[in-house]
Amino acid sequence: MEAAKENGLTIAPAPRELERESLVLNNRSLGWLSDRICGIVEDKTPTWWWVSFLISLPTALICFIMIGYLISTGVGVWGLNHPIAWGWAIVNFVWWIGIGHAGTLISAILFLLRQKWRTSINRAAEAMTIFAVMCAGIFPAIHVGRIWFAWWLFPLPNANGPIWPQFRSPLLWDVFAVSTYFTVSLLFWYMGLIPDLATVRDRAKSVVRKFFYGLFSLGWTGSNRHWSNYEKAYLLLAGLSTPLVLSVHSIVSFDFAVSQLPGWHTTIFPPYFVAGAIFSGFGMVITLMVPLRTIFKLEDVITVRHVELMCKVILATGSIVGYAYGMEVFIAWYGGNPYEAYAFQNRAFGPYWWAYWIMISCNVLSPQFFWFKKIRTNMVYVFILSIFVNIGMWFERFVIVVTSLHRDYLPSNWGYYSPTHVDVLTYVGTFGFFMALFLLFIRFLPLIAISEVKGVTPQADPHHPLGGAKGGKH
Repeated sequence: MEAAKENGLTIAPAPRELERESLVLNNRSLGWLSDRICGIVEDKTPTWWWVSFLISLPTALICFIMIGYLISTGVGVWGLNHPIAWGWAIVNFVWWIGIGHAGTLISAILFLLRQKWRTSINRAAEAMTIFAVMCAGIFPAIHVGRIWFAWWLFPLPNANGPIWPQFRSPLLWDVFAVSTYFTVSLLFWYMGLIPDLATVRDRAKSVVRKFFYGLFSLGWTGSNRHWSNYEKAYLLLAGLSTPLVLSVHSIVSFDFAVSQLPGWHTTIFPPYFVAGAIFSGFGMVITLMVPLRTIFKLEDVITVRHVELMCKVILATGSIVGYAYGMEVFIAWYGGNPYEAYAFQNRAFGPYWWAYWIMISCNVLSPQFFWFKKIRTNMVYVFILSIFVNIGMWFERFVIVVTSLHRDYLPSNWGYYSPTHVDVLTYVGTFGFFMALFLLFIRFLPLIAISEVKGVTPQADPHHPLGGAKGGKH
């Protein structure tokens, strides 16, 4: 950057290391952004999409076949035993809810903090949130055993006498927290889609596409009144979503923390679960976005800076999770409770030692590689480490649930939990369900928020030379 002259004084440029990289590279025009992002929806369906979808759909079907088998046969088809009454169902529920946290955090909290780098990744992250919560919602219904009585969880009028939910149960709190989170996240996602649906509607060539995109864009014309109402509604939904990000996983942690069981009865669980959810959520965002960035040639929109900032969030939250692991052990020792101390000793050196050390390796050690810029800017390394994060957070939930249950106070009550093929196939099936929904999303809806990305380009700034300023002055 050359030095500028004003009133006879020479103003030195800012040091290059203080200059921030543009959020859209190569000075791409507004028209190029519309063409590139809408082109993903408008172009012919690529072969890889069909292959992926035809794999995801039967995999999703396996999940529902296993659920049908479970309902018709009973929970004995799972690996549950005495004293391990909770197994993969709760592990998978908590894991999928955690995956769904990054989308709302990126959209709501970063929006309120005016972090413009969120604009290229928020749409896909919000979609991921909705699909992950849908996958999570499968498990609370089926883990109750008699699924035909699951409606008793809701305070519905009934003729069966005073049958009402137990409002002191954290499992009931889950019902309200997760359903509220899903509803608000869906509204927030749809609200952000409206201007872009109108863009696709105006570009549509077939009558069918024009009708459906026009129907869901709610008559959007881009007028000043429409933008004013849109921005107010978006801000209100962001403010409503922000406490939900913090509260939902706190309430999920209460499933464990309000009990008296050694290994669960600890007050660090709410903040620890929230940090872990953001940690795993950002891991999944990177797992999905890094390949899509290359496949759709979006390197100018989802830049290295975006990926690097997500890596820094993973590093920060991973460090918080590591601190929580250390504090759990410290509290168990400092509290002087022999049962609590034994629970953590058993986690590290008991029959499930392998799960504990996989958790530590993936969640505490692997994010530390993100201290190095060469790692953060290498897409292959970033993708591999994001997989480790997802694996580690699943094992964290497994360690919390199973190792706290498998050794009761008396050795005669000890057991060992192993999943059956029904447990495994139900979990694998949820991946198929998730990927089928995500593939439909990227095929029929804009993957990136076109209007928001345009808003962070130099052309959108009236004070920038590319945005209308003359001679760089205003």
